[in-house]
Amino acid sequence: MPSIPPGQVRVNPKTMEYLHLGDKIEIVVAKKKRLVFKVFSLEEVPENEIWGNEEELRSHGIADYTIATCRAPLKSSEVV
Repeated sequence: MPSIPPGQVRVNPKTMEYLHLGDKIEIVVAKKKRLVFKVFSLEEVPENEIWGNEEELRSHGIADYTIATCRAPLKSSEVV
């Protein structure tokens, strides 16, 4: 997995297409935490995964196998 800067995530281009993602993605964990990141496409990422900065995600309580909702942001939000 490539090194990913904080505030950014990598998503498969097909996933970006069917989620109608522009330049941002919102990740919601347990209906409590809403995080918005800049999103970039990367063909290497499996369609059912999102890759981000490991340290940053852990600081927000997200680790491998964390179940989260990923979508286009519902309203304007500040990027993490």
